[in-house]
Amino acid sequence: MSTEKQKILVVGGAGYIGSHVVKALRDAGKSPVVFDNMSSGLRENLLAGIPFIKGDLLFPEQLKSAMEGVDSIIHLAALKAAGESMTEPEKYAENNLCGTINLLNAATSAKVKNFVFSSSAAVYGEPQYLPMDEAHPTEPMNFYGYTKLGIENLLSWYSQLRGLRFCSLRYFNAAGYDVDGELNGLEQQPNNLLPIVLETIMGKRDKVEVFGTDYETGDGSCIRDYVHVTDLADAHLRALDYLNDKKEDLLVNLGTSNGLSVLEVLRIAREVCSAEFKVTLGPRRVGDPAVVLAKADLAAELLGWRPKYSDAQTLLKTTLRAYSQSSKS
Repeated sequence: MSTEKQKILVVGGAGYIGSHVVKALRDAGKSPVVFDNMSSGLRENLLAGIPFIKGDLLFPEQLKSAMEGVDSIIHLAALKAAGESMTEPEKYAENNLCGTINLLNAATSAKVKNFVFSSSAAVYGEPQYLPMDEAHPTEPMNFYGYTKLGIENLLSWYSQLRGLRFCSLRYFNAAGYDVDGELNGLEQQPNNLLPIVLETIMGKRDKVEVFGTDYETGDGSCIRDYVHVTDLADAHLRALDYLNDKKEDLLVNLGTSNGLSVLEVLRIAREVCSAEFKVTLGPRRVGDPAVVLAKADLAAELLGWRPKYSDAQTLLKTTLRAYSQSSKS
């Protein structure tokens, strides 16, 4: 088989998680090609020597031309603000659902073999038990989560009807930055705690808001399962290998089962960053569960995946380095 047929199209490859996936593929000797409309992707996330196609999922002809020689697809492109998805569902339906349908149609027409999808723990909704395994009921609490679940269902049908092998990776809370320090393109308009803390330290925000300190947890604040983005990238490589070797579909959680509370993250951030910052304590947000924890035994068993960099210190140190390097550039 020619090397041309081994190309891996990384859709959303200039984004936060996508750029880390591209780097991991390159470092493993693979041949990634980035496909991104640059609506939230960054030029500084495009690695030297990696082919880049500026294109949009909403334009089927652009997708068709991008499929030449592509063996596998990793799909990370999506709108992802849960709150916005509840006020602008039309935008999320078009971008996330219609865009993915266009991608699937282009992929199957071009006889692409493998499809790795970046799904989300948002498909589960309110935890009914902890830790949450893949058998947990899927009852999304927002339209964003519904789009992820809808795409998983589409993949199942395309697998049955068109023979497209797929792996859905249900991320919990992605965090951190490249452990090697090569990638420093900062996530745009972050909604997650760690970058918000660093933006506050860097003076881009006035304060960190803590929503709820009366939960039934050790310190009263929410607990979340943070997964380092380098660990997530590694899981994508393992998923591709699994699809190539086993030739069967797969759906797995990616998490650590070890939660960090909001107040715990703030305490460690002060230590790691040697900085003070303003924190305000407010009421709970509607729809925020007290605890969200993954059970990722299936990823360990089937993919051999175990997070290496998802401890609090590494998460914060790599985030601090990325923000510090960005402020100097």
